[in-house]
Amino acid sequence: MTLTTTSLQAQPFFLKTADGQRFCLFHPAAAPCRGGLLYLHPFGEEMNKSRRMAALQARALAAQGYAVLQLDLHGCGDSSGDFSEARWDGWLQDVALGRQWLEARLGRPVGIWGLRLGALLALDYARRAVADGWRAPERLLLWQPVHNGAAFLTQFLRLRMANEMLASEASGEAKTGTAALRDMLRAGTPLEVAGYELAPALADAFDALDMAALAPPCPVSWLDVVAAEGRAQSPAGAKIARAWEQHGVALDVQVAVGAQFWATQEITDCPALVEATTALFTRTEQHAV
Repeated sequence: MTLTTTSLQAQPFFLKTADGQRFCLFHPAAAPCRGGLLYLHPFGEEMNKSRRMAALQARALAAQGYAVLQLDLHGCGDSSGDFSEARWDGWLQDVALGRQWLEARLGRPVGIWGLRLGALLALDYARRAVADGWRAPERLLLWQPVHNGAAFLTQFLRLRMANEMLASEASGEAKTGTAALRDMLRAGTPLEVAGYELAPALADAFDALDMAALAPPCPVSWLDVVAAEGRAQSPAGAKIARAWEQHGVALDVQVAVGAQFWATQEITDCPALVEATTALFTRTEQHAV
C-alpha cells in the first residue's frame, strides 16, 4: 500500500467550549457514509511526531466511508490554553464534546480512535460515559496504547533527568531522580519537562490510570507496532488482552511491522499500520452486508 496525501478536502474549524476553543480537522466520508471516528492524539511531543500518520489514516478511512474528526485537546496543538492548564477531567470533557459534534454531524453513533496516551483517554472516557448513564462509543480503535499511566509518567520525567544529567556534567551539580521529581509534583510544584510544563493535577491523574482496570464496554480493535515480522504483541499487552477477554470484551488484537513513528527523531511513516487498520474497517463493512 502506497501512502499518499491526496484525499477528500479536510475541513478545519474551531469547536467552542466553556473555556475557549478546540481546533478540529474534519475528514468527511466518501459516500455512502458508513460511520465515524473521533481521533485522540498522544501526549506531548508524541503528538507532533504522529500528526502525519494520523492524517494519512484519517484520509484512508474517509475514502472507505468513515468520517474522522481530529481534535486538539485543551492546551495542545492549536487549541485554546497553555499546556500547563491541561487537566485530565478537561480532556474527558473535550472527548464528550467532540463525540457529540461528530454524532450530530453524521446522525449516527461513532467510535473513538486513540493513539498512545490518547488510547488510555479513550478507554477512561468510555468507562466513565457508561457509568454516567451515557451510551458507550460504537467501538474503540487503539493504536499502541499506553498500558499504565504511572509508568508513562516515570518515562516522561526521565526526559527531564536526561537534561539535568547533561547540565550536571557541565556544572558538577547532582542530578535529580524521578522519586524527587514526583515529590515536587506531590508538593504542588509544576515541572517543566522537555519544553512542556506539567501540572501536578495532571500528573496525579496519570498515576491513577491502569489499562488493565479499564475493560471497555464496547468492541475494541487494538493494533501494536512491532519491529520485525514474526513478533507478537508484548507480554504485558497480551496479559491485559486476556484479562479483558475474561471480562467479555469483544477484542481484536493485531500487530503491524514498522517504526515507532511517535518516538522517532524524524517524522516517519508506518504504512503497514495504515494498511492493517484500513483493512480492518473494510472487513467490518463486508461483514455488515
